Amino acid sequence: MLQHLVDRNPQVPSDQLVGQLTPPAMFDDVSFASYIPDPAEPSQTEAVRAAEKFASGLGDKKGKRGLFGRKSKTATGSGLYLDGGFGVGKTHLLASIYHAAPSPKAFGTFVELTHVVGALGFNNAVEQLSGHSVLCIDEFELDDPGDTMLISRLLTELSAQGVSIVATSNTLPGQLGEGRFAAQDFLREIRSLSSIFQAIRVDGPDYRHRDLPPAPDPVTSDRLHELAEATDGASLDEFDALCDHLAKLHPSRYKKLVEGVSAVFIDGVHAARDQAVALRLVVLADRLYDAGVPVTVAGARLDEIFTEEMLAGGYRKKYLRATSRLLALSRFSVASAG
Repeated sequence: MLQHLVDRNPQVPSDQLVGQLTPPAMFDDVSFASYIPDPAEPSQTEAVRAAEKFASGLGDKKGKRGLFGRKSKTATGSGLYLDGGFGVGKTHLLASIYHAAPSPKAFGTFVELTHVVGALGFNNAVEQLSGHSVLCIDEFELDDPGDTMLISRLLTELSAQGVSIVATSNTLPGQLGEGRFAAQDFLREIRSLSSIFQAIRVDGPDYRHRDLPPAPDPVTSDRLHELAEATDGASLDEFDALCDHLAKLHPSRYKKLVEGVSAVFIDGVHAARDQAVALRLVVLADRLYDAGVPVTVAGARLDEIFTEEMLAGGYRKKYLRATSRLLALSRFSVASAG
């Protein structure tokens, strides 16, 4: 039976928010051994070695020097930072570290983590995460002063309680926050964060788009409805109505919003009308990509959702990542239909 995302109002109990911080299903079976380094990119081989070494030390914290170079009665956590472009396998390595770590452990995107902390409250979040062996943060980014202060405090607290931190990002730690806000006003916090991590570079082209054609053209509205009706478990929504619905849901609920949906069909797609809408679409794109849900659209192409003005601003990398993922899902949709 055809469903509509706008009719869904998922609820996530607060005591389940940390529990749902696990790798996307597509990374359930990954390991260091299954990461195939590009022979033309030696940094990828070095990154695998660094990640394996980091993971091997997660079970034993005795006598370890902390992230900030201090010794304490309670051993502090270590930190690893994997930096590189889109689609070079950083998330694969991050998930491999998660799988190799002893429980309890947590894995989430930077955005997911900020949403969980916001929903739980800072002290409650620290309490629930403090017993973990490792916190894995995918797509680490600092988009505003509030996030800078929040994550700086969170990682400092967790590190002091023995939690190790591993993160991936497209920006080196010392450059976090550049182009998004007055970074000089928060330089102390940014430097504190960069001191947490040993930075490892991972180079290479985006595997999602190697030797692939451009984004698939949108289908007609009539064809979209026909395909949606013929797909078991699919959802069909009008773009503006979906954007309005997303505004009513806390982003921590987007994962549940698309849970169990086999394919997403969206009619009337056009460029996002403002930054707030665009950023919600980024979170939705991440959750759809995590779940491997094919996306088919009518209207504008998926690489036209974020305007040139948006792509020239401080959230450029966020929008480019979302576009990369949406295009991968749209090609998946074409392949599935074929």
